[in-house]
Amino acid sequence: MRIALIGYGSIAEAHVQALQQIGGVEFWVVVGRLPEPTAAFAQRFGFRFHTTDLATALSDLMVEAVVVCSPTDLHAQQTAQALEAGKHVLCEIPLATSLAETDRLIALADRQDRRLMVCHTQRYWPTVQRARQAVADGLFVHHMVARYLFLRRENVNWRGRRRSWTDNLLWHHGCHAVDTVLWLLGAETVTVSGHVALPSRHLGIPMDIAIVLRTPQDQLATIALSYNSHLALHDYLLIGEQDTLLVTPRRLEHQAGLLYDQATADPLESAIVQQDREFLAAVREGREPAISGRAVRPTMAVLQAVQDQFAAWAPPGALHPVP
Repeated sequence: MRIALIGYGSIAEAHVQALQQIGGVEFWVVVGRLPEPTAAFAQRFGFRFHTTDLATALSDLMVEAVVVCSPTDLHAQQTAQALEAGKHVLCEIPLATSLAETDRLIALADRQDRRLMVCHTQRYWPTVQRARQAVADGLFVHHMVARYLFLRRENVNWRGRRRSWTDNLLWHHGCHAVDTVLWLLGAETVTVSGHVALPSRHLGIPMDIAIVLRTPQDQLATIALSYNSHLALHDYLLIGEQDTLLVTPRRLEHQAGLLYDQATADPLESAIVQQDREFLAAVREGREPAISGRAVRPTMAVLQAVQDQFAAWAPPGALHPVP
């Protein structure tokens, strides 16, 4: 399968390395913002062509699928362009930054009869999958507590590299956390209460968010998101009727001790391999992928509700009082 890749950052590298492990793909063209790093990326990973013009790449009839690894605010537009050009799309999280955009992309993929998959990679963590199986086996979760907290007061990515664009706590990392919570609970319809801090004076974005969800079964979920935490914490606590589970990227614990430890492999790397393999299989088999645009719509509806609540509350132009 011939692949066009949009972007040359850290997550683009991770996808190329995953696809190299999987095999059966040809790196055809990489599209980037700046000519020199785009050319360097193409040479490093063996792409046949490189360009700074997305339309040129999408007009190439040899391209069968597109992997979108560009900045968050470009995902929806570039995914739409790729689908309109008749390409299958694997889009990095988030698919869009509004529910309306999400719905348009779902409809467009259906109309074009193209596969659209979104990289909600945490669904492929072994620890998350084992916790979901525990819920499927009968663990009733009364309350879930999710924490996605780390320090990002400068424009750097998850590997510490400088960025030319500003991240989005709600639609990027919030998308990861909300989706994992909903997937673990098996919930699609929830009531939402969200509180978003005023934008930072330095980066111009909210740096702290609190979200509370309630399912129709009266289960609660509390989600804490922060770019201000000097202590990095990323976990999911499932407070259940029969047991309590603590899920981290590498470990799954319960009241009696350790249940699972992925100490010998990078959970992100292995999850991206599984995720990308599913996308390729869905394209080849002509079926909807496991994490389609439609599958992540409940998550996007929660994020839209939080954004709408913030917009209704926040004074126009107000910034956080702490510099």
